[in-house]
Amino acid sequence: MKGGIAAAAVAALAGGVSAAHHRHGHDHLFAKRGSETGVCVPTCTTIWTTITGAATLVPIATTTTATVTNTATVSCKPTPPVPTPQPHTCPTPGTYTFSATTITVNQTTTVCGAATTKVPAGTHTVGGVTTVVKTSTTVVCPVATVTTSGNVTTSTILQTTYVCPTPGTYTIAPHTTTVTKDTVIVYPVPTSYSPGTYTAPRQVVTVTETDYVTYCPFTSVGLPTAPAPQPTKAAPPPPPPPANQKQAPPPQYNAPPPASPGGLTSGNDHFGITYTPYQATSGACKSASQVDSDIAKLKAAGFSTVRVYSTDCNTLENVGSSCQKYGMGMIVGVFVKDSGCSYGSPDIKEQVDALSAWDKWGLVKLVVVGNEAIMNGFCSPQQLRDLITTVKSKCSQYSGPYTISETLNVWQRSDVSSAICGVVGVTGANIHPYFNSDVTPDAAGDFVAGQLQLLRQVCNGNDVINLECGWPTRGNCNGKACPGHEEQASAIKSIRDKTGSKTVFFSFENDLWKDAGSCGCEQSWGAAASFHMINVSI
Repeated sequence: MKGGIAAAAVAALAGGVSAAHHRHGHDHLFAKRGSETGVCVPTCTTIWTTITGAATLVPIATTTTATVTNTATVSCKPTPPVPTPQPHTCPTPGTYTFSATTITVNQTTTVCGAATTKVPAGTHTVGGVTTVVKTSTTVVCPVATVTTSGNVTTSTILQTTYVCPTPGTYTIAPHTTTVTKDTVIVYPVPTSYSPGTYTAPRQVVTVTETDYVTYCPFTSVGLPTAPAPQPTKAAPPPPPPPANQKQAPPPQYNAPPPASPGGLTSGNDHFGITYTPYQATSGACKSASQVDSDIAKLKAAGFSTVRVYSTDCNTLENVGSSCQKYGMGMIVGVFVKDSGCSYGSPDIKEQVDALSAWDKWGLVKLVVVGNEAIMNGFCSPQQLRDLITTVKSKCSQYSGPYTISETLNVWQRSDVSSAICGVVGVTGANIHPYFNSDVTPDAAGDFVAGQLQLLRQVCNGNDVINLECGWPTRGNCNGKACPGHEEQASAIKSIRDKTGSKTVFFSFENDLWKDAGSCGCEQSWGAAASFHMINVSI
């Protein structure tokens, strides 16, 4: 899920693809850092209706005096509590202990939640409700608004109606803010909570600055006692075979083994490869037949597993069907962007609901929730922990391992490991030797092996997996790490020799629709030639 900004947005509007799903760049890892986010918001029309009655004359009332005694009983029904993260202000440095809190929600409730993102100095547009329409459409949805009166800022959920005049991706009611330095901004988002029991565990926080604000998220969700039954369809009986005729046996495929942490390895030197079903030049969605052709090439090249990042472009349907056809396993994902880090975000809800309704979980070896979401400031560790818990509850058909995809230095942060290790069975990282300026292509495998060894120390007892690893064929030199076709071949050979059975290689083909990025390399990670695949954009 790498990508550019302007090119991705244009391609998304042309092909019906969410541009935000495409974005996945490496600028944050390169020496020259640049802006990685962009917002392309086509014009929408807000319909405001004001209804007034006819003018009425009000006669001057005469003054009368009367004494009336009434007895009335008034019941004040408090607003039901919801498990939004609890803010606590720590005024001075020291160690603070916050007791555990439990909240029971009896009915589905939508409230104004909060999301955060770290931004550089400048003007930024965040939040809002993102929707993709294929025709001119009127959208009715809840939006979070902010009003300020004096020193009091109030966030409110309002129902709004928007007219989206043409096909495209629309962000409804975003928030614009200007900051003068690197800042973590907080903005409201509609957040829904299902019935259940929610618990914020006891937390001990050590503070080293004044007026520090910490949040205690609700990390445990009690589910209803009986899950809703899943609809099933009985297979019709086969027709009887014609008399005196032998029935040909159906074609047989090698099905992938059941999902388990121990299954995250291969018997050869190239376990898996990342795949996004986008046209290499335009970024538009590939057809089912094009996806099938790609997966057939990956199978022929000896890969056993395909990693996908999201559910857009019919990824589950098309990639899943082809993987089942050719006997390949899958690593599926929920892609998190800056529009929110909870199930209440429409973009995340759409992905989780698609996974929940999917019927090919037998193919899945691992679920990855978020791709560098903490590093990009899209999620706090606690928010990502909550999201993993929610995905698990929604996708109860799957009993295999979960992980997140971050770089090693993020995993090594104490706030990350303490929040995440308890809810994942695998420690997954994106390990790109090109972004270490001291690594030459022929030493890439040794670098990756060392990173995996350090990764094993983060969550005791967890298996580890290299979820993204490759070498670009074009771009700028990063110290000793220079791109090129020969350099890529050398790097991938080194990685295959040292850690190939535990590595998901990046990626199947070039993404020419992306912005090149500050490294000049973002379009050029296609590795098909290094695995002797033909007729692929490299």
